[in-house]
Amino acid sequence: MDDYLAVNRANWDERAAVHAASADYGFERFISDPTHLSDVVRFDQALLGDVSGLRGIHLQCHIGTDTLSLARLGAEMAGLDLSPASLDQARHLASACGAEIDYVEADTYSAPAALAGRRFDLVYTGIGALCWLPDIDRWAGVVDDLLEPGGQLFVREGHPMLWAFDDMNPDVLTLGYAYFETPEPFDIEEEGTYVESDHRFVNTKQLSWNHGIGDTMTALLRRGFEVTGFVEHRSVPWEALPGRMVRDAPHDEWRLTNHPERMPLTYTLQARKR
Repeated sequence: MDDYLAVNRANWDERAAVHAASADYGFERFISDPTHLSDVVRFDQALLGDVSGLRGIHLQCHIGTDTLSLARLGAEMAGLDLSPASLDQARHLASACGAEIDYVEADTYSAPAALAGRRFDLVYTGIGALCWLPDIDRWAGVVDDLLEPGGQLFVREGHPMLWAFDDMNPDVLTLGYAYFETPEPFDIEEEGTYVESDHRFVNTKQLSWNHGIGDTMTALLRRGFEVTGFVEHRSVPWEALPGRMVRDAPHDEWRLTNHPERMPLTYTLQARKR
């Protein structure tokens, strides 16, 4: 586990240019349309509310499309990520769009030191981020350190039920991975990525962890956070369970083809620091 940062950094460095070139992330749309927002931010915009004038930090920001979207909604944004290649793409996009966003290279647990003690009104974490962290309680401590009193945490994340399912069995939904956080990571080799690409990846190894809803909530509550919102969703932005999903309205996301009420696929969590 000691090398998880190096392993995952190499994986995300190689993904960065592939993702930036893909239609899924839509760099050209951001550049040509100054009102365009990422699908993830637009999905949760009603829950997010007015962020105008808020000082925000986007943890695990990857190539910055959600970060830029929050800036377009009026927040004064910074972004943090462990992957220098991802941040190069994020800076390029922000520059092409005329947005002033401060991007900082660091892993999440090093964020308070890397940000030199800065405090924020909003900590934002986008979908598919928490699974790369081995300790959700330590993450909650980072959020606590970064927020001003009264500041808000906003998380849209893949549901731990989704991460626990075996995505290699096309015929039946089967639990294949741990729902609860475990000391050892999921050690996975993935030859591709979640956008369409002909790129042949070299850095295919990934180390990730699941975090049960109870663990995440408890980590925040024990630090005095007030949970102000929690919504479980039946959809996810990518085809997480190939062959068993359909993409449809109202949010143009993927849901189970048959009986989507059977399981949550993502969730939105909001909390306030007292």
